[in-house]
Amino acid sequence: MAKPAFRCIECNEEASELHRDYSNGILKITICDSCKKPVDKYIEYDPVIILIDAILCKIQAFRHILFNTEINIHWKLCVFCLLCEAYWRWSKLQGSEQTSDPADIIRYTREWDFYGMFGLAALELAVFVCGVLVCLGLVQKLRGRTLDTRLLLKALLLSSYGKVLLIPAVIWEHDYSPLCLSLIKIFVLTSNTQAVRVILNCGRCLSLLAVMTGLSLETCVTLTFHKLQWHTQDFLQFQ
Repeated sequence: MAKPAFRCIECNEEASELHRDYSNGILKITICDSCKKPVDKYIEYDPVIILIDAILCKIQAFRHILFNTEINIHWKLCVFCLLCEAYWRWSKLQGSEQTSDPADIIRYTREWDFYGMFGLAALELAVFVCGVLVCLGLVQKLRGRTLDTRLLLKALLLSSYGKVLLIPAVIWEHDYSPLCLSLIKIFVLTSNTQAVRVILNCGRCLSLLAVMTGLSLETCVTLTFHKLQWHTQDFLQFQ
């Protein structure tokens, strides 16, 4: 059985091991044959430091997480981030509807509104991811290379962890909420761009092009939803 291929976090070259375990619990970090630096210095670091470097979008931290660890929480993280985004949108929707009617139908309607916001957030994420994958798939095909769709999908989902910051934005609501939302969106897109760079080992231009393609398609879905919502409201008012 072939050994798992690790990556040097400095030069992205493959390595057969991250460290060598000697007797008496002595570990020696493997040195990369290409750049002559430790293959992965983060194996000695505290997880908090790794998280801080990931928040700072350091490419070495992204390589450590995506290539040299066995993190398989991307689907759980995806669902949690979607719940955060759905709750933020739902809270804004409820804030615009001031009513004191305690009827059950009102509460049920609000509950279904949350499900609708979750569905919309999931649809936007799916369109964004598909846009990025299609764009990069075409580029890699023109280059005569193959695209590891599974690994890229995992990278995109993990790098969207910034959406968790939507919950504090709801808890400490203030007049600058739209600004906070814009900053969170920029942070998530920056993390997505860095994740694409790590997986493909490419420049910023290609990764930015792929992320902007996905964002454009996501924006089209959002605008289409709002137009349908406005038309539905106008139709109900007319009736």
